[in-house]
Amino acid sequence: MLKVVHLNTYDGNGGAGRACMRLNRALLSQGIDSKVIVHYKFGKNPKVLTFNSNAVQKAYTAATIILERLRAKKYLKPLSRTPFSFTWFGRSVIHNQEVKNADIIHLHWINHGFLNPRHLAEIAKLNKPVVWTFHDSNAFTGGCHVRYTCDHYMRQCGNCPLLIEASENDISHRIWQQKHEAYKVLDFAIAAPSSWMKQSVLSSSLMRGKLVKQLPNTLETDVFKPVNKKHAKEKAGLPTDKFIFLSGFMPSRKDLHKGTQYLLESMELLKQRLGAKADQVELVVFGNRGTEGVPDFPFKTSFLGTINNDEQLALHYAAADAFLIPSLEDNLPYTVMESLACGTPVIAFTTGGIPDMVQHEYNGYLATYRSSESFTDGMEWVIGYADKDKLQQQARQTVMDTFSEEVIAKKHIALYHELLSYKGGNHV
Repeated sequence: MLKVVHLNTYDGNGGAGRACMRLNRALLSQGIDSKVIVHYKFGKNPKVLTFNSNAVQKAYTAATIILERLRAKKYLKPLSRTPFSFTWFGRSVIHNQEVKNADIIHLHWINHGFLNPRHLAEIAKLNKPVVWTFHDSNAFTGGCHVRYTCDHYMRQCGNCPLLIEASENDISHRIWQQKHEAYKVLDFAIAAPSSWMKQSVLSSSLMRGKLVKQLPNTLETDVFKPVNKKHAKEKAGLPTDKFIFLSGFMPSRKDLHKGTQYLLESMELLKQRLGAKADQVELVVFGNRGTEGVPDFPFKTSFLGTINNDEQLALHYAAADAFLIPSLEDNLPYTVMESLACGTPVIAFTTGGIPDMVQHEYNGYLATYRSSESFTDGMEWVIGYADKDKLQQQARQTVMDTFSEEVIAKKHIALYHELLSYKGGNHV
C-alpha cells in the first residue's frame, strides 16, 4: 500500500491546514495509507500526529512561533499588513519514523518556525519523492506570502517594499539565497492549486526546472451540499422573505488582501441603486473575531463570529442567496469552493485562482479587479437572476466535476506514482 506523509505547520488551522486535512481524508477514501504530522497541534484528533512528543517540546515550539512574530517587528515596516515569514527557527524531521517509512513526503504550509531552508535541504538525505503544495507565494519569495504587484520574486528579491531597511542585499534577498541553496539540494514536484499559482511558479526565479502540476484542493462534498433555501434559512434563524448575502472575513489590520473596504463601498452603491427595495436585502458575516471594530454596513447585518463546526457553516452557505468575497489576492480560497458546493453563487473580483472556480454569469459573477462599481453590478445581477434554481445547480455541479474528493485524490495518486517511477520506489 502506498504510504504518504503530509507535513504542515498546523492541524486544520487556516486554509492550508484545512486543505491538508481534506486531501488526507480523500486519499484515505481511495485506500492510500495517508498520515498528517504537524509542527504544532491545536486539536485533539488522535489520527493527527505531531513532532512534539511532550509538553516541554510543545511549549518550545509555541515560544519560537511567538518569538518570530515579535522579532519580525524589528525588520518590517510598522504599517505593513502583508504576511512575511523569516527563517530563524526550524526543526529536523528526517529522524521521525513515520517520515522515514513513507513512500511520498508531501509538504504543505511549513512556516512559523517549522521547516526553514536548512531543514528542507536535509530531507534530501531520505532519497524519497517530495511533493509540495503551494498554498501561498512564500516558497518562491524572499519572505512575503502575498505579492500583490511586486515582481522581485522573478529575480532574486531584495529592495523589499515591506522592510524598514530595504536594499539590494536586504534580508529578503538573503532569504531568497537560502532557499536557492536548499532547492538545489532538495528536488520536489510542485502542486499548484490554481492556474494563477502555476503561472506564478513558472515566473519565479527560484523554481526554474521544477516539475509543476496544477492540482486543486478538495473538500467534503457530503458535508458542503445544497439544502432547500427556505428550510435552510428557517433552521439558521434567517428571514425567508429577504435576499441574504453571506460573506466571510476577519476585519484584521494585518489582512489587507481581504478587500473589506471594497465590500463596504459596493454595498453602499447597492443601497443607492436599490432605493426603496434596499430593505429586502440583509448581510450575514462569519469569521469576525468580535463585534468591536467591525465595519458599519449599510444593510442590516448579522455577525456570526468564527464558525468551527462544518455542518453549521455549510447550513449558512446553503441558506444564503449569494456569497461575497472581495479578496484582492487568493490562491484557491475555500470559502468560494464551499459556497459553490452548497449551491450558492459567488460574487468575486477576477483575481488569483478564483476564476478557476467561478465562471462568469454561470455560477457567479467575476467583477473587474478593484472596481466597487463592477462588484455592485455582480450583486445586482444575482438579485435579478430569473432562474435561481438553475444557478444553484450549476454552482454545485462545478464542484462535483472539478473539485470532489474522488477527482482530486486520483490526480494526486497519479502524481505520486509518476514520481515513484522516476525514483524506482517500491509500492503497491
